[in-house]
Amino acid sequence: MFRFRLALLVLVLGLTGSMFAADDKVVHDKAVTFFVTSDSHYEATRNLDRNDRNKVTIERMNAIPGTPWPEKLGGGSIGKPMGVLVLGDLIDLGDRKDESALMWRHFETQFGFDGTDGLLKYPLYEGWGNHDGPPIGKEKFGFSLQLQLKHRNAQRKKAGRISNVSENGLHYSWDWNGIHFIMANLYPADKQHAKVRYSLPWHDPQMALQFIKDDLKANVGDSNRPVIIMSHCGVDTDWWHPEDWAEFYKGVKPYNVIAYFYGHSGTGLRKWKPEGEEKPLDCINTGQTEKGFFAVEITDKRMRLAYQIKKDPKLLENVEWEWKYLLDKPLTIGK
Repeated sequence: MFRFRLALLVLVLGLTGSMFAADDKVVHDKAVTFFVTSDSHYEATRNLDRNDRNKVTIERMNAIPGTPWPEKLGGGSIGKPMGVLVLGDLIDLGDRKDESALMWRHFETQFGFDGTDGLLKYPLYEGWGNHDGPPIGKEKFGFSLQLQLKHRNAQRKKAGRISNVSENGLHYSWDWNGIHFIMANLYPADKQHAKVRYSLPWHDPQMALQFIKDDLKANVGDSNRPVIIMSHCGVDTDWWHPEDWAEFYKGVKPYNVIAYFYGHSGTGLRKWKPEGEEKPLDCINTGQTEKGFFAVEITDKRMRLAYQIKKDPKLLENVEWEWKYLLDKPLTIGK
């Protein structure tokens, strides 16, 4: 009997170790669910109806777990998200006298930080966009949104919610059940392209691409683990130069990047690759918070996602929702 119990204990420990590796390098059957939105553009004193429409969307995020996925994606219940990603243009203008700080307070009140301090019931992971203000120290009116993000990233790191933060405190990465996430903020380049002089210094990406490359080398390597990269801008943004798009692709090509999420320019799905390359990136344009958000679920076999959108985004009561932009992508995990 003792030998039987001992053998059973060894078997259980072996199975547990194979599913939940201590360094979180193994993707197992447990689904990872998260929500993604962008361009919330919180206002201070004008156009406050936008803030109200954002509130309706956040309330929908809180309520949607347990409701069904679209039948075209296989149905089943939407899980509780591990977090919500907000991909830039958090506020409408990041360096407006007497208003930017108030815009930020509206953002904090609704989205919060860790799922306990705002309207949103889940932890938040945000990055900055072109509306959110210049680099730290370049602001004119005493408020820096990027400084707020730097402080929040330090708190996230201390709490163990993220694992790696760039030297400037702005770009960061983390793992959810073996899936690696990288927040690259404005767009994944190191500095603004010499051929594009538009709106400096606001459009300085501040070494985001170098952070991505260093982070992937250190934290993913040749494991073939799935990677999610996100920023505010996509490859349809003219001041993120096409030559830099190609450099970004070159930097992530050796890795298993299963999706690139971004905001800024609308909503929808597209595949993109530089000329001459074979494997495209799945690019998901996440739309405006006042209109809706993407729900995403990833297992060791597939990624499925869809956009939950208001039929009439102007309504604040009796809002009807529908699904658009469905994607079901098979995955290959591990070497």
